[in-house]
Amino acid sequence: MRSDDLYSLPPGLPVPVDDGACDHLPGLTVPAIALPSTRGGTIRLDQPVSRWTVVYAYPRTGQPTVDSPPGWDEIPGARGCTPQNCAYRDLYHDLKQLGAEVYGLSTQTTEYQKEMAERLHLPYAVLSDAALELTAALRLPTFRYGDWTVLRRFSFILERGRVAKVFYPVFPSTADSGWVRDWLAAC
Repeated sequence: MRSDDLYSLPPGLPVPVDDGACDHLPGLTVPAIALPSTRGGTIRLDQPVSRWTVVYAYPRTGQPTVDSPPGWDEIPGARGCTPQNCAYRDLYHDLKQLGAEVYGLSTQTTEYQKEMAERLHLPYAVLSDAALELTAALRLPTFRYGDWTVLRRFSFILERGRVAKVFYPVFPSTADSGWVRDWLAAC
């Protein structure tokens, strides 16, 4: 059993700053990289199924029975992956009505992600970049924790495979789903 609540954000989390790590993304076309999906098979973001593709990236989701690793909550922007996934789940139908396909993205394995996607009843696929192919190709912002290389928290909106909008940094972790909805509604 965890000693804290995996589904909420504790007070006093450090706020990440915009260090420019996503400034190069707007206008880029995503490469032809097949990412494993929690829905089975692979997804290529360069082959969109709708006009808009929303990709939200997060460091790593926790597990209900395991505490966060030591010092995790002190890393700006690290804590809050489960609440972020839930926020996108809760706005999923709004985003679909605005013409968007939604994907979560992390460097965790698909096997690890599947447990979370099922437990949270996510109505969309979560993609694994455990091989860091997309991360390297797009120079996505990461940080290291022990042996892990994890994505920093950000979201981007693709328009037919090209980055149209980036939200970075994201804080609190539940904020970007609303920002994405509002941006799409204004288009």
